[in-house]
Amino acid sequence: MYLEAKDIHIVYDCVRALQGISVSVDEGEIVTLIGANGAGKTSILRAITGLKSLQSGNITFNGEPIDKMSAVNIVERGITMVPEGRHVFPLMTVKDNLMMGAFRRRGKAGIAESLDMVLRLFPRLKERIGQAAGTMSGGEQQMLVIGRGLMAKPKLLLLDEPSLGVAPLFVQEIARAIVNINKEERVSIILVEQNSRMALKISHRAYVLVTGKIAIEGNSEVLRNDERVRHAYLGGSVE
Repeated sequence: MYLEAKDIHIVYDCVRALQGISVSVDEGEIVTLIGANGAGKTSILRAITGLKSLQSGNITFNGEPIDKMSAVNIVERGITMVPEGRHVFPLMTVKDNLMMGAFRRRGKAGIAESLDMVLRLFPRLKERIGQAAGTMSGGEQQMLVIGRGLMAKPKLLLLDEPSLGVAPLFVQEIARAIVNINKEERVSIILVEQNSRMALKISHRAYVLVTGKIAIEGNSEVLRNDERVRHAYLGGSVE
């Protein structure tokens, strides 16, 4: 497997956030994590990116252990996280926000190629390239933070709730962009989403989390038709 987390446990102030969870992503896959608030989805992303230490278990990427690496070293190996919340630099332009994603890269030509790719994926950003990021809509800002993550040229992209608080029209655009990032740019993706309907539609495999444990896992199309998943989680709006 490209990325593999085995039997990972995480504790926050004596609360067990993850209880022996194992997840994996193969190269070229979109894998989604779905479940209610507090189920442990973001904790998995924080463990993968080195932002939260494991109590036990291990994580490997491309065959290399990463669970004891710093977040900086993990980014250098090609893992980028776009956190929940649309954290833009509000007074900076769209272009300057995007360029911040490439601040550790070298080589002007490669950075320019990445910028062109992001603007093709998100034409709205091209239209607003000189606009202050803080003046854009929530959906446009979400496109911007995804684009900024892509400027790091990731091999594995972690997306935390990209549709949260975004108008339905923008949710559709973001969903299409995620598929294109995976297919055209060959970036593997872990997608954390409460819009389970959208997440299961665009992903290859899925894990359903309940209070720090995996309740169900499998092929996303199969889970879309699983009665347990349909009744408990399919409340999203994207068909």
